[in-house]
Amino acid sequence: MTTEYDALLLLSFGGPEGPEDVIPFLENVTRGRGVPRERLAAVGEHYFLFGGVSPINQQCRDLKAAIEADFEEHSIDLPVYWGNRNWTPYLADTVRQMRDDGVRRAAAFVTSAYNGYSTSEQYVQDIARARDEVPGAPEIDKLPVYCRRDGFVAPFVDATRSAVAAAPPGTRLVFTAHSVPLAQPGRELYVAELEEVSATVANEAAPGTPWALVYQSRSGAPSQPWLEPDVGDHLETLHGAGVRSVVTVPVGFVSDHMEVKYDLDVEAAARAEKLGMRFVRVTTPGTDPRFAALARELVTEAQTPGGRP
Repeated sequence: MTTEYDALLLLSFGGPEGPEDVIPFLENVTRGRGVPRERLAAVGEHYFLFGGVSPINQQCRDLKAAIEADFEEHSIDLPVYWGNRNWTPYLADTVRQMRDDGVRRAAAFVTSAYNGYSTSEQYVQDIARARDEVPGAPEIDKLPVYCRRDGFVAPFVDATRSAVAAAPPGTRLVFTAHSVPLAQPGRELYVAELEEVSATVANEAAPGTPWALVYQSRSGAPSQPWLEPDVGDHLETLHGAGVRSVVTVPVGFVSDHMEVKYDLDVEAAARAEKLGMRFVRVTTPGTDPRFAALARELVTEAQTPGGRP
């Protein structure tokens, strides 16, 4: 395959890989926000429940390998690099390695499927900042958001269909996504895309099953309004309406990282158990072959006339 791109960059959030990494990682994430040390320590306890290791870095390694295997299968001769916003391998270090390897122009596939500031635009800023740090850095084009693409949606559909088929009558679908401040730029488009994808998954996987889109993992000051309702509060509301079984779909996430493993599998599940509710959480796309193939599809489309991001 002849291409104007000579590399693919997998760009992600990053996470700690040992207990000693946890607080420095959280300091990176919250830098400039004035978050008290005690708050970092409290959040750090979530990571310590998992040995101080976030799943996200290994998930990125696995996704990188899956993309490389898909490229090889389709005779696409592009090296795949990986860089993070908040932990090693830091993006600037990866860009420096790309430059040293002779990369001139790369496409960036980010582990975030939706439009919005923190989900898309901030990654564009990350790329620009990293390139500014590296003299002679390659050009890097962020590939388009992919929340509507089959490679992202179909794995959710299949997982949700299986979970609902095994659930008792009266089960409700609860779609979750990361909350953001109401004042954040791009919030309206973010919500609209989440609602559209949730409706698609619900209609294809479990037509007629009642569903709702809720939010999780808010981290701002209590005085700052964020997207609601919170998933825990929604479980309380459903319980009050007589619902005793929920299938939770983390439609806002591409992998089972800490905000899925802790905020849903620990916190939300404990809330449901306290209420006497059956709680099932479906898997995210992760390394599903259809999701890995999405990187190839986006790179290919970006090289067609008029298709560059």
